[in-house]
Amino acid sequence: MHPSKKLINSVEHCVDDALDGLVACNVGMQLVEGHRIVVRSDLKNIKGKVAVLSGGGSGHEPAHAGYVGAGMLSGCIAGAVFTSPPTGSISAAIRVVTRAGAAGVLLIFNNYTGDRLNFGLALEETKIERISVEMIIVGDDCAFVTQKKAGRRGLCGSVLILKIAGAMSEMGKSLDEIVEKLKSTLSKVGTMGICLSPCSVPGSGPTFNLEMDELEVGLGIHGEAGIERIKIMPADEVVQKMMDHMTNPTNESHLPIQAGDHIVLIVNNLGGLSCLELNIVAGSAIKYLESKKVIIERAYVGSYTTSLEMGGISLSMMHVDPELLKLLDMRTSAPGWANVSKHNLVRKCRTLSVPHLEPENRDTPAGSDSADTYHGNIGPFVEKVHSVLDVVCTTLIQMEEELNELDREAGDGDCGSTHAMAAHAIKNLLKSDAVPGHGHQLLLCLGRVIRDHVGGTSGALYSIALMAAAPNVKNNNNPSAWALALDSGIGALKRYGGAEPGDRTMLDPLCAAADELRKVSDEDGNQLKVLAEAVQKAEAGAEATKDMSAKAGRASYISSAQLTRPDPGAVACAAILKAILTALEGPISEDRV
Repeated sequence: MHPSKKLINSVEHCVDDALDGLVACNVGMQLVEGHRIVVRSDLKNIKGKVAVLSGGGSGHEPAHAGYVGAGMLSGCIAGAVFTSPPTGSISAAIRVVTRAGAAGVLLIFNNYTGDRLNFGLALEETKIERISVEMIIVGDDCAFVTQKKAGRRGLCGSVLILKIAGAMSEMGKSLDEIVEKLKSTLSKVGTMGICLSPCSVPGSGPTFNLEMDELEVGLGIHGEAGIERIKIMPADEVVQKMMDHMTNPTNESHLPIQAGDHIVLIVNNLGGLSCLELNIVAGSAIKYLESKKVIIERAYVGSYTTSLEMGGISLSMMHVDPELLKLLDMRTSAPGWANVSKHNLVRKCRTLSVPHLEPENRDTPAGSDSADTYHGNIGPFVEKVHSVLDVVCTTLIQMEEELNELDREAGDGDCGSTHAMAAHAIKNLLKSDAVPGHGHQLLLCLGRVIRDHVGGTSGALYSIALMAAAPNVKNNNNPSAWALALDSGIGALKRYGGAEPGDRTMLDPLCAAADELRKVSDEDGNQLKVLAEAVQKAEAGAEATKDMSAKAGRASYISSAQLTRPDPGAVACAAILKAILTALEGPISEDRV
Protein backbone atom coordinates (compact mmCIF):
# COMPACT_ATOMS: atom_id res chain seq x y z
CA MET A 1 0.00 0.00 0.00
CA HIS A 2 1.40 3.37 -1.06
CA PRO A 3 1.70 6.13 1.56
CA SER A 4 -1.05 8.75 1.40
CA LYS A 5 -0.14 12.18 0.09
CA LYS A 6 0.62 14.80 2.73
CA LEU A 7 1.58 18.46 2.44
CA ILE A 8 4.62 18.20 4.71
CA ASN A 9 8.37 18.77 4.48
CA SER A 10 9.32 15.41 5.95
CA VAL A 11 7.74 12.62 7.96
CA GLU A 12 10.42 12.91 10.63
CA HIS A 13 9.95 16.62 11.30
CA CYS A 14 6.25 17.15 10.54
CA VAL A 15 5.27 17.61 14.21
CA ASP A 16 8.10 20.08 14.84
CA ASP A 17 7.20 22.04 11.71
CA ALA A 18 3.53 22.15 12.75
CA LEU A 19 4.41 23.47 16.21
CA ASP A 20 6.76 26.06 14.68
CA GLY A 21 3.92 27.26 12.45
CA LEU A 22 1.43 27.43 15.33
CA VAL A 23 3.81 29.45 17.51
CA ALA A 24 4.78 31.73 14.62
CA CYS A 25 1.13 32.73 14.16
CA ASN A 26 0.20 33.14 17.83
CA VAL A 27 1.95 35.76 19.93
CA GLY A 28 0.68 34.19 23.15
CA MET A 29 2.80 31.06 22.71
CA GLN A 30 6.45 30.06 22.75
CA LEU A 31 8.37 26.81 22.34
CA VAL A 32 10.61 25.23 24.95
CA GLU A 33 14.04 24.58 23.53
CA GLY A 34 14.91 20.93 22.94
CA HIS A 35 11.37 19.64 23.45
CA ARG A 36 8.01 19.52 21.72
CA ILE A 37 6.54 21.77 24.39
CA VAL A 38 4.44 24.88 23.83
CA VAL A 39 3.90 27.24 26.78
CA ARG A 40 2.27 30.61 27.32
CA SER A 41 4.48 33.56 26.43
CA ASP A 42 3.34 35.35 29.59
CA LEU A 43 4.53 32.73 32.06
CA LYS A 44 5.02 35.45 34.66
CA ASN A 45 1.22 35.65 34.90
CA ILE A 46 0.88 32.09 36.20
CA LYS A 47 2.87 32.92 39.35
CA GLY A 48 0.82 31.95 42.38
CA LYS A 49 -1.73 30.11 40.22
CA VAL A 50 -2.12 26.45 39.32
CA ALA A 51 -0.42 25.56 36.02
CA VAL A 52 -2.60 23.38 33.78
CA LEU A 53 -0.68 21.10 31.41
CA SER A 54 -2.05 18.68 28.84
CA GLY A 55 -0.80 16.83 25.81
CA GLY A 56 -0.75 13.61 23.88
CA GLY A 57 -0.04 12.36 20.42
CA SER A 58 -0.01 14.87 17.57
CA GLY A 59 -2.49 14.65 14.72
CA HIS A 60 -5.46 15.84 16.81
CA GLU A 61 -5.01 19.56 16.19
CA PRO A 62 -6.02 21.99 17.56
CA ALA A 63 -5.74 19.61 20.53
CA HIS A 64 -3.70 20.15 22.50
CA ALA A 65 -1.28 22.95 21.63
CA GLY A 66 -4.08 25.11 20.24
CA TYR A 67 -5.51 25.37 23.74
CA VAL A 68 -2.45 27.07 25.24
CA GLY A 69 -3.30 30.54 26.44
CA ALA A 70 -4.56 32.65 29.31
CA GLY A 71 -7.73 31.07 30.66
CA MET A 72 -6.94 27.59 29.36
CA LEU A 73 -3.64 25.65 29.24
CA SER A 74 -0.38 26.91 30.68
CA GLY A 75 1.45 24.51 28.39
CA CYS A 76 1.18 21.47 26.16
CA ILE A 77 3.48 18.51 25.53
CA ALA A 78 3.20 17.02 22.06
CA GLY A 79 4.18 13.49 21.09
CA ALA A 80 4.83 12.13 17.64
CA VAL A 81 1.74 11.49 15.52
CA PHE A 82 -0.68 9.30 17.53
CA THR A 83 2.09 8.59 20.08
CA SER A 84 2.18 9.70 23.70
CA PRO A 85 4.82 12.32 24.52
CA PRO A 86 8.01 11.12 26.26
CA THR A 87 8.27 11.33 30.02
CA GLY A 88 11.32 13.58 29.83
CA SER A 89 9.40 16.28 27.98
CA ILE A 90 6.44 16.08 30.37
CA SER A 91 8.81 16.46 33.31
CA ALA A 92 10.54 19.38 31.56
CA ALA A 93 7.20 21.16 31.11
CA ILE A 94 6.40 20.66 34.80
CA ARG A 95 9.76 22.18 35.74
CA VAL A 96 9.27 25.16 33.38
CA VAL A 97 5.95 26.18 34.96
CA THR A 98 7.24 25.45 38.46
CA ARG A 99 10.22 27.74 37.91
CA ALA A 100 7.74 30.39 36.70
CA GLY A 101 6.15 30.31 40.16
CA ALA A 102 3.12 28.06 39.64
CA ALA A 103 1.26 27.10 42.83
CA GLY A 104 1.05 23.44 41.85
CA VAL A 105 0.71 21.65 38.52
CA LEU A 106 -2.31 19.79 37.14
CA LEU A 107 -1.81 17.24 34.35
CA ILE A 108 -4.92 16.49 32.24
CA PHE A 109 -4.77 13.80 29.58
CA ASN A 110 -6.90 11.23 27.78
CA ASN A 111 -7.28 7.63 28.89
CA TYR A 112 -4.78 5.80 26.71
CA THR A 113 -2.17 3.44 28.11
CA GLY A 114 0.86 5.29 26.76
CA ASP A 115 -0.37 8.63 28.09
CA ARG A 116 -1.21 7.15 31.48
CA LEU A 117 2.24 5.65 31.79
CA ASN A 118 4.30 8.58 30.57
CA PHE A 119 2.33 11.25 32.40
CA GLY A 120 2.21 9.02 35.48
CA LEU A 121 5.96 8.50 35.43
CA ALA A 122 6.55 12.24 35.05
CA LEU A 123 4.26 12.87 38.01
CA GLU A 124 6.17 10.40 40.18
CA GLU A 125 9.51 11.76 39.00
CA THR A 126 8.72 15.40 39.75
CA LYS A 127 7.08 14.63 43.08
CA ILE A 128 10.51 13.40 44.16
CA GLU A 129 11.63 16.99 43.54
CA ARG A 130 8.88 18.13 45.93
CA ILE A 131 6.77 19.68 43.21
CA SER A 132 3.02 19.60 43.92
CA VAL A 133 1.55 17.68 40.96
CA GLU A 134 -1.86 16.07 40.43
CA MET A 135 -3.46 14.43 37.40
CA ILE A 136 -6.91 14.04 35.85
CA ILE A 137 -7.55 11.26 33.30
CA VAL A 138 -10.46 11.88 30.92
CA GLY A 139 -12.50 8.96 29.54
CA ASP A 140 -15.67 10.22 27.83
CA ASP A 141 -16.25 7.56 25.17
CA CYS A 142 -19.87 6.35 25.11
CA ALA A 143 -19.39 3.73 22.38
CA PHE A 144 -18.93 0.44 24.23
CA VAL A 145 -22.06 -1.11 25.73
CA THR A 146 -19.92 -3.13 28.17
CA GLN A 147 -17.10 -1.37 29.98
CA LYS A 148 -13.63 -2.40 28.81
CA LYS A 149 -10.92 -3.27 31.35
CA ALA A 150 -8.84 -0.50 29.80
CA GLY A 151 -11.61 1.99 30.58
CA ARG A 152 -13.38 4.54 28.41
CA ARG A 153 -11.25 6.21 25.78
CA GLY A 154 -10.62 9.94 25.95
CA LEU A 155 -12.25 11.84 23.09
CA CYS A 156 -13.33 15.40 22.30
CA GLY A 157 -15.16 15.91 25.61
CA SER A 158 -11.77 16.40 27.24
CA VAL A 159 -11.62 19.89 25.68
CA LEU A 160 -14.44 21.00 28.00
CA ILE A 161 -12.46 19.71 30.98
CA LEU A 162 -9.41 21.71 29.86
CA LYS A 163 -11.50 24.86 29.54
CA ILE A 164 -12.97 24.49 33.04
CA ALA A 165 -9.56 23.81 34.57
CA GLY A 166 -7.98 26.79 32.82
CA ALA A 167 -10.74 29.14 33.90
CA MET A 168 -10.48 28.03 37.53
CA SER A 169 -6.72 28.48 37.42
CA GLU A 170 -7.12 32.01 36.06
CA MET A 171 -9.50 32.74 38.96
CA GLY A 172 -6.78 31.70 41.43
CA LYS A 173 -8.46 28.52 42.64
CA SER A 174 -6.24 26.04 44.49
CA LEU A 175 -5.03 22.74 43.06
CA ASP A 176 -7.31 20.78 45.39
CA GLU A 177 -10.34 22.88 44.42
CA ILE A 178 -9.71 22.39 40.71
CA VAL A 179 -9.15 18.64 41.05
CA GLU A 180 -12.32 18.25 43.12
CA LYS A 181 -14.41 20.17 40.56
CA LEU A 182 -13.03 18.23 37.61
CA LYS A 183 -13.55 14.85 39.26
CA SER A 184 -17.20 15.72 39.89
CA THR A 185 -17.55 16.88 36.27
CA LEU A 186 -16.00 13.89 34.48
CA SER A 187 -19.17 11.79 34.76
CA LYS A 188 -21.20 14.60 33.19
CA VAL A 189 -19.40 14.33 29.83
CA GLY A 190 -20.00 11.90 26.96
CA THR A 191 -18.82 11.58 23.35
CA MET A 192 -19.65 9.44 20.33
CA GLY A 193 -17.99 9.46 16.90
CA ILE A 194 -18.60 8.17 13.37
CA CYS A 195 -16.45 8.25 10.26
CA LEU A 196 -16.92 7.98 6.52
CA SER A 197 -13.26 7.64 5.60
CA PRO A 198 -10.02 6.77 7.43
CA CYS A 199 -6.97 8.88 8.10
CA SER A 200 -3.36 8.05 7.34
CA VAL A 201 -0.31 8.66 9.50
CA PRO A 202 2.39 10.60 7.59
CA GLY A 203 4.48 8.15 5.61
CA SER A 204 1.85 5.41 5.73
CA GLY A 205 -1.33 4.34 4.00
CA PRO A 206 -4.86 4.50 5.45
CA THR A 207 -5.19 3.17 9.00
CA PHE A 208 -8.13 1.00 7.93
CA ASN A 209 -10.47 0.53 4.98
CA LEU A 210 -14.15 1.39 4.59
CA GLU A 211 -16.32 0.53 1.63
CA MET A 212 -17.81 3.47 -0.27
CA ASP A 213 -21.25 2.81 1.19
CA GLU A 214 -20.13 2.21 4.80
CA LEU A 215 -19.87 4.22 8.02
CA GLU A 216 -17.89 3.19 11.12
CA VAL A 217 -19.78 3.91 14.35
CA GLY A 218 -18.08 4.51 17.69
CA LEU A 219 -14.46 4.54 16.56
CA GLY A 220 -11.55 6.07 18.48
CA ILE A 221 -9.53 9.13 17.49
CA HIS A 222 -6.60 7.01 16.28
CA GLY A 223 -8.77 4.87 14.03
CA GLU A 224 -9.34 2.17 16.67
CA ALA A 225 -12.26 -0.09 15.88
CA GLY A 226 -15.75 1.09 16.73
CA ILE A 227 -18.82 -0.94 17.63
CA GLU A 228 -20.26 -1.57 14.16
CA ARG A 229 -20.21 -0.72 10.49
CA ILE A 230 -23.43 0.37 8.87
CA LYS A 231 -24.59 1.40 5.44
CA ILE A 232 -24.53 5.12 4.77
CA MET A 233 -27.79 6.94 5.56
CA PRO A 234 -29.07 10.53 5.80
CA ALA A 235 -27.42 12.79 8.37
CA ASP A 236 -30.58 13.00 10.53
CA GLU A 237 -30.65 9.20 10.85
CA VAL A 238 -26.92 8.98 11.59
CA VAL A 239 -27.21 11.58 14.35
CA GLN A 240 -30.27 9.88 15.80
CA LYS A 241 -28.41 6.56 15.89
CA MET A 242 -25.45 8.19 17.64
CA MET A 243 -27.55 10.07 20.19
CA ASP A 244 -29.78 7.08 20.92
CA HIS A 245 -26.73 4.95 21.63
CA MET A 246 -25.06 7.63 23.77
CA THR A 247 -28.12 8.04 25.99
CA ASN A 248 -29.38 4.44 26.12
CA PRO A 249 -29.52 3.37 29.81
CA THR A 250 -28.60 -0.23 28.88
CA ASN A 251 -25.26 1.06 27.61
CA GLU A 252 -22.82 0.94 30.56
CA SER A 253 -20.94 3.97 29.23
CA HIS A 254 -24.03 6.06 28.42
CA LEU A 255 -24.64 9.69 29.37
CA PRO A 256 -28.06 10.08 31.05
CA ILE A 257 -30.20 12.73 29.34
CA GLN A 258 -33.80 13.66 30.08
CA ALA A 259 -36.24 16.49 29.43
CA GLY A 260 -35.28 19.69 31.20
CA ASP A 261 -31.56 18.92 31.40
CA HIS A 262 -29.15 21.76 30.64
CA ILE A 263 -26.28 20.73 28.38
CA VAL A 264 -23.56 22.12 26.15
CA LEU A 265 -22.88 20.45 22.81
CA ILE A 266 -19.73 20.08 20.72
CA VAL A 267 -20.13 19.12 17.08
CA ASN A 268 -16.53 18.21 16.30
CA ASN A 269 -15.00 17.80 12.86
CA LEU A 270 -12.63 14.81 12.96
CA GLY A 271 -10.54 16.50 10.29
CA GLY A 272 -11.80 15.81 6.79
CA LEU A 273 -15.49 16.71 6.88
CA SER A 274 -16.61 19.71 4.84
CA CYS A 275 -18.08 22.70 6.63
CA LEU A 276 -21.28 22.14 4.70
CA GLU A 277 -21.66 18.63 6.17
CA LEU A 278 -20.61 19.81 9.62
CA ASN A 279 -23.40 22.38 9.73
CA ILE A 280 -25.91 19.81 8.53
CA VAL A 281 -24.89 17.47 11.36
CA ALA A 282 -25.05 20.35 13.86
CA GLY A 283 -28.60 21.12 12.76
CA SER A 284 -29.55 17.45 13.10
CA ALA A 285 -28.12 17.30 16.63
CA ILE A 286 -29.94 20.46 17.70
CA LYS A 287 -33.22 19.12 16.33
CA TYR A 288 -32.74 15.80 18.12
CA LEU A 289 -32.05 17.43 21.49
CA GLU A 290 -34.90 19.91 21.14
CA SER A 291 -37.25 17.01 20.39
CA LYS A 292 -36.20 15.52 23.75
CA LYS A 293 -36.93 18.86 25.49
CA VAL A 294 -33.25 19.25 26.42
CA ILE A 295 -32.06 22.82 27.00
CA ILE A 296 -28.95 23.53 24.90
CA GLU A 297 -27.01 26.24 26.70
CA ARG A 298 -24.12 26.42 24.23
CA ALA A 299 -23.26 24.79 20.91
CA TYR A 300 -19.62 24.65 19.77
CA VAL A 301 -19.23 23.68 16.11
CA GLY A 302 -15.84 23.22 14.46
CA SER A 303 -12.57 21.33 14.72
CA TYR A 304 -11.74 20.75 18.39
CA THR A 305 -10.13 17.27 18.47
CA THR A 306 -9.33 15.88 15.05
CA SER A 307 -7.85 12.67 13.72
CA LEU A 308 -5.64 14.03 10.94
CA GLU A 309 -7.80 14.01 7.76
CA MET A 310 -10.42 11.49 8.94
CA GLY A 311 -13.77 12.17 7.33
CA GLY A 312 -16.18 12.10 10.23
CA ILE A 313 -17.63 13.82 13.28
CA SER A 314 -18.02 13.34 16.99
CA LEU A 315 -20.76 14.66 19.24
CA SER A 316 -19.94 15.59 22.83
CA MET A 317 -22.41 16.65 25.50
CA MET A 318 -21.89 17.85 29.05
CA HIS A 319 -24.41 18.59 31.78
CA VAL A 320 -23.93 22.14 33.05
CA ASP A 321 -25.10 24.40 35.83
CA PRO A 322 -24.60 28.17 36.15
CA GLU A 323 -21.16 27.72 37.73
CA LEU A 324 -19.87 25.50 34.90
CA LEU A 325 -21.37 27.81 32.30
CA LYS A 326 -19.54 30.74 33.84
CA LEU A 327 -16.25 28.84 33.59
CA LEU A 328 -16.90 27.85 29.97
CA ASP A 329 -17.79 31.44 29.07
CA MET A 330 -14.70 33.01 30.63
CA ARG A 331 -12.39 34.58 28.12
CA THR A 332 -9.34 32.67 26.89
CA SER A 333 -6.64 33.69 24.46
CA ALA A 334 -6.19 30.07 23.30
CA PRO A 335 -6.57 30.08 19.49
CA GLY A 336 -8.24 26.67 19.37
CA TRP A 337 -11.22 27.82 21.47
CA ALA A 338 -14.18 29.69 20.02
CA ASN A 339 -13.05 33.25 20.92
CA VAL A 340 -9.74 33.30 19.07
CA SER A 341 -7.58 36.30 20.01
CA LYS A 342 -5.88 38.49 17.38
CA HIS A 343 -2.47 40.00 18.19
CA ASN A 344 0.43 41.64 16.51
CA LEU A 345 2.98 38.91 15.73
CA VAL A 346 6.10 40.97 16.63
CA ARG A 347 7.92 39.77 19.74
CA LYS A 348 11.40 39.33 21.08
CA CYS A 349 11.67 35.60 21.63
CA ARG A 350 9.92 32.38 20.61
CA THR A 351 11.98 29.88 22.53
CA LEU A 352 12.60 29.25 26.19
CA SER A 353 15.35 27.18 27.76
CA VAL A 354 14.38 24.47 30.22
CA PRO A 355 15.50 25.37 33.75
CA HIS A 356 17.17 22.60 35.73
CA LEU A 357 15.63 22.21 39.16
CA GLU A 358 17.86 20.31 41.55
CA PRO A 359 15.90 17.86 43.72
CA GLU A 360 15.90 18.79 47.37
CA ASN A 361 17.72 16.28 49.57
CA ARG A 362 17.73 18.07 52.90
CA ASP A 363 16.85 14.85 54.71
CA THR A 364 19.51 12.71 53.02
CA PRO A 365 22.34 11.76 55.38
CA ALA A 366 25.87 12.55 54.29
CA GLY A 367 27.49 9.62 52.57
CA SER A 368 24.22 7.96 51.55
CA ASP A 369 23.53 6.89 47.96
CA SER A 370 21.42 9.95 47.11
CA ALA A 371 20.92 11.06 43.52
CA ASP A 372 23.19 14.05 43.82
CA THR A 373 26.03 12.50 45.88
CA TYR A 374 26.45 9.06 44.29
CA HIS A 375 28.99 8.35 41.53
CA GLY A 376 29.15 5.24 39.36
CA ASN A 377 31.55 2.30 39.45
CA ILE A 378 31.47 1.90 43.25
CA GLY A 379 29.27 -0.11 45.59
CA PRO A 380 29.05 -3.49 47.29
CA PHE A 381 28.40 -5.55 44.17
CA VAL A 382 29.37 -3.50 41.14
CA GLU A 383 31.23 -6.41 39.46
CA LYS A 384 28.22 -8.72 39.71
CA VAL A 385 25.94 -5.94 38.41
CA HIS A 386 28.03 -5.67 35.25
CA SER A 387 27.91 -9.43 34.74
CA VAL A 388 24.13 -9.62 35.24
CA LEU A 389 23.32 -6.66 33.01
CA ASP A 390 25.58 -7.95 30.26
CA VAL A 391 23.84 -11.35 30.19
CA VAL A 392 20.38 -9.73 30.27
CA CYS A 393 21.21 -7.35 27.41
CA THR A 394 22.79 -10.09 25.28
CA THR A 395 19.70 -12.25 25.80
CA LEU A 396 17.30 -9.49 24.72
CA ILE A 397 19.34 -8.63 21.65
CA GLN A 398 19.37 -12.29 20.60
CA MET A 399 15.59 -12.52 21.11
CA GLU A 400 14.76 -9.42 19.04
CA GLU A 401 13.22 -11.19 16.03
CA GLU A 402 11.47 -13.83 18.17
CA LEU A 403 9.71 -11.14 20.20
CA ASN A 404 8.87 -9.10 17.09
CA GLU A 405 7.27 -12.18 15.53
CA LEU A 406 5.14 -12.77 18.64
CA ASP A 407 4.13 -9.11 18.65
CA ARG A 408 2.92 -9.16 15.05
CA GLU A 409 -0.03 -11.26 16.20
CA ALA A 410 -1.43 -8.63 18.58
CA GLY A 411 0.54 -5.40 18.11
CA ASP A 412 2.71 -3.58 15.63
CA GLY A 413 5.59 -6.06 15.63
CA ASP A 414 8.17 -3.97 17.47
CA CYS A 415 8.32 -5.59 20.92
CA GLY A 416 11.69 -7.20 20.20
CA SER A 417 13.10 -4.04 18.67
CA THR A 418 12.00 -2.03 21.70
CA HIS A 419 13.68 -4.46 24.12
CA ALA A 420 16.81 -4.56 21.97
CA MET A 421 16.90 -0.76 22.00
CA ALA A 422 16.86 -0.84 25.80
CA ALA A 423 19.57 -3.50 25.82
CA HIS A 424 21.88 -1.49 23.57
CA ALA A 425 21.37 1.61 25.74
CA ILE A 426 22.31 -0.33 28.87
CA LYS A 427 25.35 -1.87 27.14
CA ASN A 428 26.52 1.64 26.32
CA LEU A 429 26.11 2.51 29.98
CA LEU A 430 28.25 -0.50 30.92
CA LYS A 431 31.02 0.71 28.64
CA SER A 432 31.02 4.08 30.40
CA ASP A 433 31.86 2.51 33.79
CA ALA A 434 29.02 4.54 35.32
CA VAL A 435 26.88 1.67 36.58
CA PRO A 436 26.07 1.97 40.29
CA GLY A 437 26.76 -0.95 42.60
CA HIS A 438 24.12 0.17 45.12
CA GLY A 439 20.63 -1.24 44.58
CA HIS A 440 18.76 2.03 44.99
CA GLN A 441 20.90 3.99 42.54
CA LEU A 442 21.15 1.04 40.15
CA LEU A 443 17.38 0.88 39.73
CA LEU A 444 17.06 4.65 39.37
CA CYS A 445 19.89 4.67 36.83
CA LEU A 446 18.34 1.90 34.75
CA GLY A 447 14.93 3.55 34.95
CA ARG A 448 16.35 6.79 33.60
CA VAL A 449 18.31 5.11 30.84
CA ILE A 450 15.21 3.30 29.63
CA ARG A 451 13.10 6.43 30.04
CA ASP A 452 15.49 8.44 27.87
CA HIS A 453 16.17 5.85 25.17
CA VAL A 454 13.07 3.68 24.82
CA GLY A 455 9.79 5.14 23.61
CA GLY A 456 6.19 4.02 23.70
CA THR A 457 4.42 1.91 26.28
CA SER A 458 7.20 -0.60 26.95
CA GLY A 459 9.76 2.03 27.89
CA ALA A 460 7.36 3.72 30.26
CA LEU A 461 6.33 0.39 31.84
CA TYR A 462 9.87 -0.70 32.64
CA SER A 463 10.94 2.76 33.75
CA ILE A 464 8.01 3.33 36.06
CA ALA A 465 8.47 -0.13 37.63
CA LEU A 466 12.18 0.47 38.24
CA MET A 467 11.55 3.91 39.74
CA ALA A 468 8.89 2.53 42.07
CA ALA A 469 11.08 -0.41 43.11
CA ALA A 470 14.15 1.68 43.96
CA PRO A 471 13.21 3.01 47.44
CA ASN A 472 12.96 -0.55 48.81
CA VAL A 473 16.70 -1.10 48.43
CA LYS A 474 17.89 2.35 49.44
CA ASN A 475 19.19 1.25 52.85
CA ASN A 476 19.20 -2.52 52.43
CA ASN A 477 20.54 -4.67 49.60
CA ASN A 478 19.44 -7.97 51.17
CA PRO A 479 17.50 -10.51 49.06
CA SER A 480 14.27 -9.86 50.96
CA ALA A 481 14.55 -6.15 50.12
CA TRP A 482 14.85 -7.01 46.43
CA ALA A 483 11.71 -9.16 46.71
CA LEU A 484 9.90 -6.14 48.18
CA ALA A 485 11.28 -3.99 45.36
CA LEU A 486 9.72 -6.33 42.80
CA ASP A 487 6.39 -6.10 44.64
CA SER A 488 6.55 -2.30 44.52
CA GLY A 489 7.40 -2.33 40.82
CA ILE A 490 4.44 -4.61 40.15
CA GLY A 491 2.20 -2.29 42.16
CA ALA A 492 3.23 0.66 39.99
CA LEU A 493 2.55 -1.33 36.81
CA LYS A 494 -0.94 -2.13 38.05
CA ARG A 495 -1.58 1.44 39.16
CA TYR A 496 -0.54 3.19 35.97
CA GLY A 497 -0.90 0.46 33.35
CA GLY A 498 -4.36 -0.61 34.52
CA ALA A 499 -3.68 -4.35 34.17
CA GLU A 500 -3.93 -7.24 36.64
CA PRO A 501 -2.62 -10.83 36.59
CA GLY A 502 -4.64 -12.80 34.07
CA ASP A 503 -4.94 -9.90 31.62
CA ARG A 504 -2.27 -11.35 29.26
CA THR A 505 0.53 -8.89 30.01
CA MET A 506 4.02 -8.78 31.50
CA LEU A 507 2.37 -8.91 34.93
CA ASP A 508 1.58 -12.61 34.53
CA PRO A 509 5.20 -13.85 34.75
CA LEU A 510 6.23 -11.07 37.14
CA CYS A 511 3.46 -11.80 39.65
CA ALA A 512 4.16 -15.54 39.45
CA ALA A 513 7.84 -14.89 40.18
CA ALA A 514 7.03 -12.43 42.97
CA ASP A 515 4.86 -15.01 44.75
CA GLU A 516 7.85 -17.36 44.84
CA LEU A 517 10.45 -14.72 45.74
CA ARG A 518 8.59 -13.81 48.92
CA LYS A 519 9.95 -17.12 50.30
CA VAL A 520 13.53 -15.87 50.08
CA SER A 521 15.56 -15.67 53.29
CA ASP A 522 18.45 -13.35 54.07
CA GLU A 523 20.25 -15.92 56.25
CA ASP A 524 20.03 -19.53 55.07
CA GLY A 525 21.62 -19.28 51.61
CA ASN A 526 18.49 -20.36 49.75
CA GLN A 527 18.49 -17.35 47.45
CA LEU A 528 19.53 -18.98 44.16
CA LYS A 529 17.23 -21.96 44.74
CA VAL A 530 14.26 -19.65 45.33
CA LEU A 531 15.22 -17.55 42.31
CA ALA A 532 15.44 -20.69 40.14
CA GLU A 533 11.95 -21.70 41.24
CA ALA A 534 10.71 -18.15 40.60
CA VAL A 535 12.12 -18.28 37.07
CA GLN A 536 10.28 -21.55 36.42
CA LYS A 537 7.05 -19.99 37.64
CA ALA A 538 7.66 -16.92 35.47
CA GLU A 539 8.26 -19.02 32.36
CA ALA A 540 5.08 -20.97 33.07
CA GLY A 541 3.22 -17.69 33.61
CA ALA A 542 4.44 -16.32 30.29
CA GLU A 543 3.50 -19.52 28.45
CA ALA A 544 0.02 -19.45 30.03
CA THR A 545 -0.73 -16.08 28.42
CA LYS A 546 -1.34 -17.84 25.11
CA ASP A 547 -4.62 -19.15 26.54
CA MET A 548 -5.71 -15.81 28.09
CA SER A 549 -8.00 -13.09 26.76
CA ALA A 550 -6.23 -9.75 26.54
CA LYS A 551 -7.93 -7.26 28.87
CA ALA A 552 -5.43 -4.42 28.87
CA GLY A 553 -3.21 -2.63 26.38
CA ARG A 554 -3.42 -2.67 22.60
CA ALA A 555 -4.12 -6.40 22.36
CA SER A 556 -7.38 -5.94 24.32
CA TYR A 557 -9.01 -4.69 21.11
CA ILE A 558 -8.07 -7.92 19.28
CA SER A 559 -10.42 -10.90 19.19
CA SER A 560 -9.26 -13.68 21.56
CA ALA A 561 -9.63 -16.14 18.71
CA GLN A 562 -6.79 -14.37 16.90
CA LEU A 563 -4.40 -14.60 19.87
CA THR A 564 -2.82 -18.05 19.82
CA ARG A 565 0.73 -17.44 21.04
CA PRO A 566 2.18 -16.10 24.31
CA ASP A 567 2.26 -12.38 24.97
CA PRO A 568 5.65 -11.00 23.79
CA GLY A 569 6.05 -8.71 26.79
CA ALA A 570 5.44 -11.63 29.14
CA VAL A 571 7.98 -13.77 27.29
CA ALA A 572 10.55 -10.96 27.49
CA CYS A 573 10.07 -10.55 31.26
CA ALA A 574 10.51 -14.28 31.87
CA ALA A 575 13.66 -14.23 29.72
CA ILE A 576 15.06 -11.31 31.74
CA LEU A 577 14.55 -13.18 35.00
CA LYS A 578 16.19 -16.31 33.58
CA ALA A 579 19.15 -14.26 32.35
CA ILE A 580 19.57 -12.79 35.84
CA LEU A 581 19.61 -16.30 37.30
CA THR A 582 22.12 -17.51 34.70
CA ALA A 583 24.45 -14.63 35.46
CA LEU A 584 24.21 -15.06 39.23
CA GLU A 585 24.92 -18.79 38.99
CA GLY A 586 28.05 -18.25 36.88
CA PRO A 587 31.45 -16.75 37.73
CA ILE A 588 32.14 -13.05 37.28
CA SER A 589 33.67 -12.44 33.86
CA GLU A 590 37.16 -10.98 33.70
CA ASP A 591 35.89 -8.68 30.94
CA ARG A 592 32.84 -7.20 32.63
CA VAL A 593 31.13 -6.02 29.45
